[in-house]
Amino acid sequence: MDFRDLEMLVEVARQGGFSAAAKVLNTTQPTVSKAVQQLEHDCGAVLLDRLAQGVRLTSAGEMVVRRASTIMTEREHLRAELADLRGLQRGRLKLGLPTLGSSTLFAPLFAAFRRKYPGIEIELHEHGSKRLEEAVRAGEIELGVSLRPVPDDFEWSAVCDEPMLALLPSGHPLVGRAAIKLTDIARDPFIFFERGFALNGIITAACRRRRFTLNEAARSGHADFIIALVAAGLGVALLPRIVVAARRPLSVETVLVDETDLRWQPGFIWRKGATLSPAANRWLALVAGGKAEAGRARKTKG
Repeated sequence: MDFRDLEMLVEVARQGGFSAAAKVLNTTQPTVSKAVQQLEHDCGAVLLDRLAQGVRLTSAGEMVVRRASTIMTEREHLRAELADLRGLQRGRLKLGLPTLGSSTLFAPLFAAFRRKYPGIEIELHEHGSKRLEEAVRAGEIELGVSLRPVPDDFEWSAVCDEPMLALLPSGHPLVGRAAIKLTDIARDPFIFFERGFALNGIITAACRRRRFTLNEAARSGHADFIIALVAAGLGVALLPRIVVAARRPLSVETVLVDETDLRWQPGFIWRKGATLSPAANRWLALVAGGKAEAGRARKTKG
């Protein structure tokens, strides 16, 4: 069973077809097709269903791709560890960041990491937290960001802990309040994030504990568009305070949501029991250092 064949199968699964995988791998479609056929022969099983609109993994294919992804990740780790042993700052970090909050939380860290470790290549994936969890499980990325509470099969390292703010259109009855409870917006039309954002689950779970369901008015994957929808009077929304602060001045009113079980708590996740690459360990150390520095800054201001 050839490693290159495994690599090609994984890319076909990611791209959804042979031609797209060939472009990513900088080879030809017949070469990729032949590699997958050889792998199927070696495995004694059909790994892909060839459909009119692309391909789909069979049960055997899912098993092979899962194992192959792990093997590829371990190879990257071995190369990085050997480079470290030789005293070289080389390596590759497959990193997953969320679309919400990354410009505020992680852009400065990203730039600092590249300055400190210019020899480490960062392969960046940007998705909602639920998709990032799937990518970590599949070995597509080594580190990803999700929100607490995280599933039991992950290790987790906190980044920050922020309260939520309610975004209100001008003239809303709650405008001017110092703080509100979640039940205060129970009857309002509500603007959710798109499915796949972990924040949706945290909000709906908090509502469920209070025995009500929010009335969905719309969904969006972008904080700026959600703010615009609130300003247009479509409904209300919830965003982390740090995300809102980065966008001031706003076209909407805001008020603190005073609920201990409704907070934005992002952190980095990785597979439980996995050995992290030197690049990943360096990234986590930089994040921890930034978190400690932010804590000292808050104490100084206080």
